[in-house]
This record gives sequence, C-alpha cells and structure tokens, in this order.
Amino acid sequence: MAAAPVAAGSGAGRGRRSAATVAAWGGWGGRPRPGNILLQLRQGQLTGRGLVRAVQFTETFLTERDKQSKWSGIPQLLLKLHTTSHLHSDFVECQNILKEISPLLSMEAMAFVTEERKLTQETTYPNTYIFDLFGGVDLLVEILMRPTISIRGQKLKISDEMSKDCLSILYNTCVCTEGVTKRLAEKNDFVIFLFTLMTSKKTFLQTATLIEDILGVKKEMIRLDEVPNLSSLVSNFDQQQLANFCRILAVTISEMDTGNDDKHTLLAKNAQQKKSLSLGPSAAEINQAALLSIPGFVERLCKLATRKVSESTGTASFLQELEEWYTWLDNALVLDALMRVANEESEHNQASIVFPPPGASEENGLPHTSARTQLPQSMKIMHEIMYKLEVLYVLCVLLMGRQRNQVHRMIAEFKLIPGLNNLFDKLIWRKHSASALVLHGHNQNCDCSPDITLKIQFLRLLQSFSDHHENKYLLLNNQELNELSAISLKANIPEVEAVLNTDRSLVCDGKRGLLTRLLQVMKKEPAESSFRFWQARAVESFLRGTTSYADQMFLLKRGLLEHILYCIVDSECKSRDVLQSYFDLLGELMKFNVDAFKRFNKYINTDAKVFLKQINSSLVDSNMLVRCVTLSLDRFENQVDMKVAEVLSECRLLAYISQVPTQMSFLFRLINIIHVQTLTQENVSCLNTSLVILMLARRKERLPLYLRLLQRMEHSKKYPGFLLNNFHNLLRFWQQHYLHKDKDSTCLENSSCISFSYWKETVSILLNPDRQSPSALVSYIEEPYMDIDRDFTEE
Repeated sequence: MAAAPVAAGSGAGRGRRSAATVAAWGGWGGRPRPGNILLQLRQGQLTGRGLVRAVQFTETFLTERDKQSKWSGIPQLLLKLHTTSHLHSDFVECQNILKEISPLLSMEAMAFVTEERKLTQETTYPNTYIFDLFGGVDLLVEILMRPTISIRGQKLKISDEMSKDCLSILYNTCVCTEGVTKRLAEKNDFVIFLFTLMTSKKTFLQTATLIEDILGVKKEMIRLDEVPNLSSLVSNFDQQQLANFCRILAVTISEMDTGNDDKHTLLAKNAQQKKSLSLGPSAAEINQAALLSIPGFVERLCKLATRKVSESTGTASFLQELEEWYTWLDNALVLDALMRVANEESEHNQASIVFPPPGASEENGLPHTSARTQLPQSMKIMHEIMYKLEVLYVLCVLLMGRQRNQVHRMIAEFKLIPGLNNLFDKLIWRKHSASALVLHGHNQNCDCSPDITLKIQFLRLLQSFSDHHENKYLLLNNQELNELSAISLKANIPEVEAVLNTDRSLVCDGKRGLLTRLLQVMKKEPAESSFRFWQARAVESFLRGTTSYADQMFLLKRGLLEHILYCIVDSECKSRDVLQSYFDLLGELMKFNVDAFKRFNKYINTDAKVFLKQINSSLVDSNMLVRCVTLSLDRFENQVDMKVAEVLSECRLLAYISQVPTQMSFLFRLINIIHVQTLTQENVSCLNTSLVILMLARRKERLPLYLRLLQRMEHSKKYPGFLLNNFHNLLRFWQQHYLHKDKDSTCLENSSCISFSYWKETVSILLNPDRQSPSALVSYIEEPYMDIDRDFTEE
C-alpha cells in the first residue's frame, strides 16, 4: 500500500548528526545492556538520545526479537536507511528503503483517519510506535534537513520525491504515536526549515499539512519574519497553494488562547496588555504586519474568497455525490490528498489515498460512486468551501488587528463585499438536500460541518467589517443607499455623512445587498438554529456606533423588529446566547426611535408581561436593552412632540422603566451580579448600564436619593456595605480600564450620546473620599463595614 496522506506533523532536531550518533550507527556489533529493551529506548527518547540507544542492539538480536514482537522488520530497515543516507550518498538506495517503510506505517495512519482502529488494536507495538522508538523520526528529520549543510561550498540536494516520502512517514508517525508532534514542535529550526520545502509544488501539500499540525501543538508562536524569503515564497504560491497556506496562517496570526477562563477576565487582559507594552508587539501582531507587507496579499485573499464555484455539474447530482463523500471524509487533509490524486495523474499509483473502486459499498467505509471520473468535480467544490473557510478567517483576524483601517481600505478596494453578495445564494447560504451534510463522526447540528462553519465565519466577517466603521454601507446596493437618503429627507434630518461619502462603485450589485439578503435568511431560521446568534450579532454591528434613524428605519421597514419580538416572546427560544444577541439587537434598533417604540407597543401590547418576565429572568442578557430604553426614556421626556407624548403615554415598557422602584431593582441586581475579579468583555456592560442609570439620576439631581435607596436595600437584605463596597471597587477598576482605552471610551460616548467627560466626572464624584459629600459612595457605607481599598490587581 502506498504512503498515507501527509498532513500536519511535528518538527525535530538539527540537520547535522552528532559524532556520537554517527559512531553509534556504525557500531551495531556491540551487545545491548541488560534490562528491558523497550524501557532503554524510551529512556533514550526522553533524554534526546533515542537514536544512540537504538543502534546499540545487534542486527541478529533485533531479528530474533522481531519474530517474537512482530516489529515488521522496521529496526533493520532503519539500520539500512542510516547506512545508505550518509553525506556522500546518491540517496537512490535510501529512497527505496523509504518506500519499504512507508506502507508499513500508512495502513495504521489510514485506520486512525477513518476511525477503523482494529489493526492498531491487534498489535502490541504498532509499526509507527516502533519506528519512532528506534529513532526513525530523528533520522528522517536529519535527512530532510541535510540540504542546510554545505560541503566544499556546495549544498546537498535530495529529490522532491524523497522529501515527500520522508514527510509522509513523519506525518503518519505523528498521527498514530502520541507525543511525536509535540517533540518535533519544540525544534524551532526544523519548523522554520519546513517552510522552505513549500517552494516546490511537489512537496507543498505534504509540507503544509505537517506544519499545520506542528503549529497546532507548539507552545510558542513562530514568527513569520524569521521564514527565509517569506514575501517571495507567498507571492509564488498559486491560488490553491495560497488557500492551503491560510490554514497555517490561521494559527500564526491569532493571539494564542491559554484555555483558562480566568485569563479572559478584563483584569487578566489588562495585565497582559501592560506586559505586552513593555515587551513590544506580540508574535501574532508581528506576523500580521509581515503578511500585510507582502505585495498583493490581501487582494489575492479577496479573489479567493469571492471566486465562483464551477457550475458545470447539475446541482442535484452534485449535492448527492458530495453528500456521499462527505460521510467518510474526516477532514480537509483527506480532501487535499484526494485532490492531489485527481490533479497529478502521473503519480496516481503513489498517492497517499486511493480512490474507491466503482461500486464500492459503504460496508467497507467508502461511499457508492458510479465512476472514478465523477470524483474530481465533487472534490473541487468541497475544496472551495474549505478554502473559503480559511481565507475568511484570515481576513476576519486582520480586520480586528492593529492595521484594521489599512485592511478595511484594501478589502473595500478589492470588492470583497460585492463578491460575497454574488456567492450568497449559490454557496454561502445555498439550499441543501433533505439530509444535512456532515463530517464523518459528527451529527447534522455539529458546528464542525464545513457548510455550517462557512456560514458562521461569513457572519463573523460581516460583524467585524461593519462594527463602528463607515464602510458598513458597502453592504447595501445603490437602490438601498438611495432609500436611506429618502428616509432622511422625509424625516427632515441631515443625511448620514458616511452614506454621502460611500463610493458607489464598491457597493453590492444585483436586486438586494448583502445586509438585505442576511435579513431574509435570518427571518426564516428555525428557532433552535445556532446561526441566530451570529446573524443577530452581524446585523447589530451594522447599527452600532452613533445612532442613525435612517439605518433603523431601513431595518424596521423590512420587519426586523417583529421578527426579534417573535423570537423572544413566541418562539420558545431557550438559548441564552441567542436571547442576549436578540436583546442587544432590539436595543440598538429601538434606541431614541419613536417609530420603533410605536411598532414595539403594537406587537407586544397583549404579551407585555411575558416580555417583561424575559427581561427580568436574566438581566445579564437583557441589560443592553434596559440601557437603551432608559436612555430613550430620558430623551423622550425632554422632547415636546405629540408623537413622543403619545408613545410615552401608551408604551408599557417605557412606563415600567420610568418607575423608580424598577430602576432601583435593576441597579441593585446589576451591581450585585458582577465583581472585579469576574468582569469580562461580556458582562462589563452591566457595570456601564448601572452607570447610565446613575448618570441620568445625577442630571436630575437625584443621585443622593438613588444611593440612599441602595443603602436601604442593602440593609433589607441583611448585607450592609456589601453592595456599595463592591460598587466602589468596580468603579475603581472602571477608571483603570477606560481612561486608557480610546476605542472603548469612544464606543461608550457614541452609544449613549453622553459625553465621555460626563462619564468620568460621575465616576469621580461617586469615588470621592469625602464622607460629607452626598453623592459619594463612602457616605453611605457605615464605618464597621467599610472595605474600599482592596487590591484587585493581577500580577
């Protein structure tokens, strides 16, 4: 059987052999020391001298042990491999030995990939394990890296075919033998060296997948600026290679996740940011900058993301055929290997994975296919989905990085948004056959499905693209932009400047823009769909920032408010994430908009109790809506207008929020459910909502009243000082967090229409240490219960 698919592997040591290693390989005549042979080899692995240990056993001894332990002759083959791979070898015999070793390992790797592990369970020491145990991994790494060694001014060269065999064997060992990938990942010089093997198309796939696995377990992120000739390397990739390379980039440009929830607290993030300031840019930021410096890089990504899928095959037959393959292909790696078979006819017999024969049954793990020639088209389609996943992810990360404005400008210039709009119906949100397409071993609701992941990644990109940026209007087409202008004209308000400045040549074409298409599928989404969360976040990002009446009316006219209320009240949605995203979207849609409140009241009038119960059942989820309604109420109360007066008198939600007991209940609960040590980007909004309530009270000169009521509520709960001490600590943290964050402070100002200076003043007044001040928190904390100087910083 030929070598199994090369995918992601591990990286190991330097190309030069130590003198001890060379001497050991030349001295197979010595007898092994007493003791367990496998124990000695394991000890050698742990000390980095596995190769030296392995060569201490005689060939006769190993042959005898092989008969007992069924080692498949691997130790003897490794001896021959070492002997024929010296510096002056022509490597012909070496390559022949590799081809003997390869099928011994590929069968086990295939069993792992297809989850048919019967073979590995029957053997006490599987071939891949024995290969590694007797130093095979170290030997192959040395062979691969030998081109880095110069002899008499000339660099050695091994063939691409031999490199492919080495990489394939390395990967198979990594797949089947625990710890190999991590061990190799510790060798940074080998990881960097692997990038140089990507210059050859013949070894690109094997190398890329090996690097992908290595980076997945590597503790420290590599720096792309250390890769020799990175710009030339990437610029010479064809589009398929660049798409594959994005799988590697996904690991190198994202900040490493520690996997510890505590590290996601704002305290920890602030501490990390302070540390980063002293250390300079992170590896991820350096890598992002390195990529953006490559000429044409973002443009090529945009072309990949918007490239149309071939439509030469009938839709129905394609989906059926694709679905058959989909049930057993475990990951993109297997697809890549299959594509290589299809594209490299000359290497068909040496491919890592073979095509199933016509008529193969599902009993042997392969789908029914009528002919081998059907496969390439299906694989190309699936490849396109896989590629777009990775490309959209890379673009999304770049959009959120330090060079956000530069990336925004390039994405707009290269027409990413109109291109995605043209793909929306045919690929991104295309209709499926009756049974959902899922990966082998997963169910139809699993987010691992490429179709599902593509949708989520698309929505995340829209969210990042629209968030607080005037380019969001590129999500519309020309007719829809004209509609925004007409809304502003009818309301007798100035047109939004960003709309006027939008380059009409860069917007969506066709009958509907991307935002409108998104709204259409959003309203059709089933109640239990996981897409609802991401759809709501994407639409909300369009509304975030300075409130725009025209933007709100544009969405209201398309029935968005009624859809949101249906989901909250009538659809029996149980997901807290979805409810939170819908509450947040509702708040942005209604804020300061009298027409929205009228429509809200009309829909909710008979279900007001149900809606208010939903708000109160989880204030963390609904607090952004509470904030928006509180701000709107304050503005409406200061307006003299018949329409506003009518809404104030009729809207039960506004009447409910206007009551002081309601506000105090919200305030008490918002402060009580958060603490400095548990603040995250998600729940810090509770702190800001409580501040909004108190800022508006301060405007009305009622701040002392609210603080006095909080003190009474503390005493009624038998916890004097607990709430106000906690609030004092939260406000101290607020000062540390926001006074040094320009973006966050701007977001607070834009979303509330309250100047940031008023935010700061209010916090300073509340933190005033003078116990005689009627607006200072300390004035309402009795001396025995005072605990306001707690150190909450994290080292």
